[in-house]
Amino acid sequence: MSDFAPQTADGKVLWHFTMSLDGFVAGPDHDMTWMETGISERPGFAKQYVETTGAVLGGRRGWDMFPDAGSVYGGDWTGPVFVLTHHPEDATPADRVTFLNCDVAEAVRIALAAADGRNVEVLSPDIGRQLLERGLIDEIDLHIAPVLLGDGIRLYEHLGGRPIYLHRVGVDDPTAEVDVRYRPAAA
Repeated sequence: MSDFAPQTADGKVLWHFTMSLDGFVAGPDHDMTWMETGISERPGFAKQYVETTGAVLGGRRGWDMFPDAGSVYGGDWTGPVFVLTHHPEDATPADRVTFLNCDVAEAVRIALAAADGRNVEVLSPDIGRQLLERGLIDEIDLHIAPVLLGDGIRLYEHLGGRPIYLHRVGVDDPTAEVDVRYRPAAA
């Protein structure tokens, strides 16, 4: 049973990821095969994001690894995708995809306008970090998968940076630790 409240479409900038227990959102070279087995979603998981997401903002490295706007939420979501890149001129055009070469704050403004009152999902660790540092992330949704990757692309990496404290949504004590307990799966 989860105490995770359903997502709402409030025009938020939402940094959203499934993450390994050790903090990786992708394996080395954006490998996502770790999500294909041994992990299950709660019922209705994807549906709530399909219904509340108005636009997606991602980065070029992730896009180059997964260049298909039709794959977002298994193809059930059909809104605009914005890819922030320093080199839009060498990007291959794709349906529903706009390549942007601008400041991250401007990219969020463009995505929010396109989202038409629904949420903008940020699907990039680097862009999410930049937006968080500028105070432009409204909410972070993390789904912790029962796996340890040991290497890959971290959700948040800012070596030498200051801690960023968060408040948990929908609980009496927003600063309380989250307790999880796992056992190694039988081999």
